Amino acid sequence: MCRPKGRATGLLVLVMLLLPGCNALNPLCDSARPSPVMTSIKPTTVPYAAVVKTFQLTVTGSHFVAASAIVVHGVQVATTVPSSTQLVGTVSTVAIPSPGMFTVYVSTPSGNSGNLGCSSGGNSSSVTLLVD
Repeated sequence: MCRPKGRATGLLVLVMLLLPGCNALNPLCDSARPSPVMTSIKPTTVPYAAVVKTFQLTVTGSHFVAASAIVVHGVQVATTVPSSTQLVGTVSTVAIPSPGMFTVYVSTPSGNSGNLGCSSGGNSSSVTLLVD
């Protein structure tokens, strides 16, 4: 194995120390998953009759991965991940038992990263879904 000599080794160590723990920016984080970012949901208001029949909730944002899931009122709903910027969930009375205001967020479980300074997974901020 060839090893860099002198200054190059110090530069490599300095670069490694300055890389942020943010997974998308730190190539040393291997299997770490980024924290999801939710920007909007659609619809934002739905009649309760639609919940009884089940309805599709679309979440847009960024940093979604195959393991990301939509959480409505504390219940993880069946979620598909069409892209890293969109999730689609099937919402029913299991998550929404009656009309009201309910929190919605995206949860990504942590990955297998054991790398120092690498965060993995987490929850997005939440928005409110109105069911009338």
